[in-house]
Amino acid sequence: MNAVSRPSLVLASTSRYRRALLERLCVPFECAAPQVDETALQDETPQALAARLARLKAEAVAAAHPGAVVIGSDQVAVRGSEALGKPGSVERCVQQLLQSSGREVEFLTAVFVLDAAAGRSEAFVDRTVVRFRSLARAEIERYVAADSPLDCAG
Repeated sequence: MNAVSRPSLVLASTSRYRRALLERLCVPFECAAPQVDETALQDETPQALAARLARLKAEAVAAAHPGAVVIGSDQVAVRGSEALGKPGSVERCVQQLLQSSGREVEFLTAVFVLDAAAGRSEAFVDRTVVRFRSLARAEIERYVAADSPLDCAG
């Protein structure tokens, strides 16, 4: 009896958050750093930016993993007209959350799945609007100290 060989699954990300989401499916996969420039293009909308980066990440990793199914993803958070980046430091994270307190933040999450061997791809951008309750500086500081969300805008 011949076993049917399935293509490997590769997550084009080193994000601990994306890795944890995929692990919940209990399917074997590996992670690979996509090494793409994440700079927004001039006049690029946040939705277009997220979609473009998800595609570029999947394509970059697929080039190094022929025959694999590759998942690329990117998220852009938008508060008002401002796209929020990864805070990178405790103080910037606290400030970003203070400025979001009592306001709505839109999270645009793009996913691009590429099966280059079969010549197929699927793309989708999800829009989630989160209304933050009023947050006190002390509770924000406790949250940041406990979870250390310095590497994500959301």
